[in-house]
Amino acid sequence: MRIATWNVGLDRTGPGLLVQDLTKTDHPQLDAVVAVMVALDADVILLTAVDYDRGGVALGLLADRLAAAGAPYPHRFALRPNTGLQTGFDVDGNGRLGDPRDAQGFGLFSGQGGMAILSRWPIDEAAVRDFSGFLWTDLPGALLPDGSDPGLMAVQRLATTGFWDVPVLTDAGPLHLLAWHATPPVFDGPEDRNGKRNHDEAAFWRLYLESALPMPPPEAPFVLLGDGNLDPADGDGLRDGIGALLSHPALQDPKPKGSHGRVEPAQLGDPALDTVLYDDLGGLRLDYVLPSSALTVTGSGVLWPGPDDPLAADLTAASRHFPVWVDVTLP
Repeated sequence: MRIATWNVGLDRTGPGLLVQDLTKTDHPQLDAVVAVMVALDADVILLTAVDYDRGGVALGLLADRLAAAGAPYPHRFALRPNTGLQTGFDVDGNGRLGDPRDAQGFGLFSGQGGMAILSRWPIDEAAVRDFSGFLWTDLPGALLPDGSDPGLMAVQRLATTGFWDVPVLTDAGPLHLLAWHATPPVFDGPEDRNGKRNHDEAAFWRLYLESALPMPPPEAPFVLLGDGNLDPADGDGLRDGIGALLSHPALQDPKPKGSHGRVEPAQLGDPALDTVLYDDLGGLRLDYVLPSSALTVTGSGVLWPGPDDPLAADLTAASRHFPVWVDVTLP
C-alpha cells in the first residue's frame, strides 16, 4: 500500500478561482499535477495547499481529471481548514481586523490552502476525529508567545490548517491517517510567534501519541503525514519539535530520498531528503510520511528525479514541493 503526501500548490488568491481553473481544458499546472499523480501511483495521498470549498467541487473536478488520466480516486475527504477563519482580533497588530494574518491560520479567505485526502480505499467518515479546534493554550508545555492578548489566546487554535485522524478502511482493517500542515516558522517578529507555533504543532502529535492530551491516542496502525514546514537540520525554526517526532518510538522515519543528485555543501542535512526547493534557501525537508512502528516499510522515496527524467518538467510546473511516498505492508 503506497501512502503519500504532497504540497501540491493548488491554493489561489480568491474563493472559486481553483474551481475556475479546474474547468479549463488546458491548464499547464493542473496538467502537470495530474501527470505527477499518475506517476506517483499512491493508494492514499494527503494533498496540502489545496483550496477548500464547502461542496467539495474543486476536489471532485480534480478527481475527474485523475480518473480520465487512468488514476481513479473514488474516495475523497476534506474539512474546512483553520486557514482564513477569522479570530476577530488584530493578531498582526496593524490596527485593522480581518487581514490574512488575523485568521486562525494565515489565509486570504476562509478555506485557502487547506488539506484533502484522495483514496482508493473507503474512508470511515463517521469515525473521523477532528482536533482542528484544539486551543493553543490547552497544550501542555505550550511555548506561548510573550505579550499575547489573553482574549486572543482564549480563541486561538493551535493547528494552522488542521489536525485530523482519518481512518481508511483497507482489506486488512482501518489505517488511521494523522494529517497536518503546520505554519512556517518565519514571517513574524522577535516574539517568534510562528516559530513557537510550528514547534507546538509538532508537539501536539507527540503528546497525542503519548496519551498526554484529553483525547484518546490513535489506534494502530497509523501514519503521521503532511507538511511539517520545518527541516530537522537546516533553515529557521525550533527543531526539537520535529526532531522529537522523527525519533519517537511509536513512529518510524524511512528517510525517503529523491534521485536528483543535488549537492549543497552549506547545509547540514542530506539534500536527497529535501522535499522542496527555494531560490534563496535551497532545498529543505519539510514534508513527511511517518508510519507507526509496527508497520512494515517496503519502500520509500521523494518523487524528485534527475533533470533527464521526462517527469522532472512536470514536477517543476506543478509545485515547488515534491511528493513523498512510503510503501507499507499492513499487519
